[in-house]
Amino acid sequence: MESKLGLNFDLVNEARQSAAHVAADTQRFIDLHTTVTVERTVCRLLGIDGVNDMDVPMPNVVVDYLSANALLPQGAAWVIGNAILETGLDPQGVAEAIDRGELDLCKLPAHDEAEVRKALQPYVEATMARINRNVAARNEYLGRFGDKQGPYLYIIVATGNIYEDIIQAKAGAKQGADIIAVIRTTGQSLLDYVPYGATTEGFGGTYATQENFRLMRAALDEVGEEQHRYIRLCNYCSGLCMPEIAAMGALERLDVMLNDALYGILFRDINMQRTIVDQYFSRIINGYAGVIINTGEDNYLTTDDAITSAHTVLASQFLNEAFAKCAGMREEQMGLGHAFEMDPAVENTFLYELAQAQMAREIFPNAPLKYMPPTKYMTGNIFRGHIQDALFNMVTILTNQKLHLLGMMTEAIHTPFMSDRALSIENAQYIFRTMKDLGGELTFKEGGIIRTRANEVLTKATELLKEIENLGLFTTLERGIFADVKRPKDGGKGLNGVVIKDECYFNPFIEIMKGKVANE
Repeated sequence: MESKLGLNFDLVNEARQSAAHVAADTQRFIDLHTTVTVERTVCRLLGIDGVNDMDVPMPNVVVDYLSANALLPQGAAWVIGNAILETGLDPQGVAEAIDRGELDLCKLPAHDEAEVRKALQPYVEATMARINRNVAARNEYLGRFGDKQGPYLYIIVATGNIYEDIIQAKAGAKQGADIIAVIRTTGQSLLDYVPYGATTEGFGGTYATQENFRLMRAALDEVGEEQHRYIRLCNYCSGLCMPEIAAMGALERLDVMLNDALYGILFRDINMQRTIVDQYFSRIINGYAGVIINTGEDNYLTTDDAITSAHTVLASQFLNEAFAKCAGMREEQMGLGHAFEMDPAVENTFLYELAQAQMAREIFPNAPLKYMPPTKYMTGNIFRGHIQDALFNMVTILTNQKLHLLGMMTEAIHTPFMSDRALSIENAQYIFRTMKDLGGELTFKEGGIIRTRANEVLTKATELLKEIENLGLFTTLERGIFADVKRPKDGGKGLNGVVIKDECYFNPFIEIMKGKVANE
């Protein structure tokens, strides 16, 4: 692609190389460690499900037992496989025996690793077959209905009640939405377990549970058949249960997942060691299941200034790309994030926004970029808000963004009504239709505001990534270089869930999934 911005691609290559070095350095830490969440995910993928009499999820029952008995470093796969050999139970039976206090794993004789792997093989294969069927079903729908060209219209539902969410999601799909994102209830990212079953009592969103995923997937398939379109389902695998929710999404055929390497550290004060290990497994699962991940760089601009700190967004995009590549993801699944968040009172901010979006498109040409609407400077003036959203829509179509989260004119007032969503969809469709090929008609003046702005941001991002390369990721986060938020390496939530792996440790799902996509 010829650069309309006259970007210095030597700098792009330097930035990408620095990010790759940061990711490779951090990967050495990842490879030595596991977490309670990773091991709960292994339990789920082996078929352990449900809750006990106290409503504790069975994967938590198993992993809490492993932690309490110093067995976690060996990994859930080895311990459960060894127990299967000794007891003849399946993984669910092993979990239930642990819960009843009938099985002392510490007293079981250790079997050879090859025997343990063989005992697990039927359960591993059953899960892989289920995920493969889900990917095949998505591909069949897309083959039958075709896939949309141009930006996907992406809306959110967030009532707290999955059954009400379904009503709103169906309405949004009929109005023209291509992706339905179910916002998680406030604070779920800080829960160190995944709630169970269908839920109706979320606040500011709906609990991410496997049953809620199943219900919404079925509803979107139903409306998709009516509309002769495949409607994609999005949720959030961030927080303390990142890989568990990725696994649930793979099992229930979600298509898009919010999944950032740094978001939980910066914005939820989750321990950096815990997050960086968890994001690796979550991305391997998402990669295999054909899920597009959405990264969270847009959040930087809600806490920092979008004009002065734009380079931190680009630097984070490079890092998220590098970490995703370490997990074997394809560029076509990397929905790298950014946002239309500059102060509308400042002159020429539309030009700066256009420069930022075009720069992201040129630097990450294969990525389905996720573009977020104005929120920080939305007010109760719904008329100005609708215009701000229209300008955002214009940048999207001019720069070929792919995942376009629709802005709502009532963004700063209340959870949007279905009618608000309809107006937002209509606004975007009108602009996308009437400006469809305008981006290809435009060039940017050499030495002009747009080219100058993009190259300034690229230069600063490259310098920042070199600094991070020298410091290492953990020190960078401790110093508050991203989003002006400082996090201690040994602080935050979830550090006690990180352990060094034992020599016998293995994770069969990483071995099978990494670097592959189901049915390819």
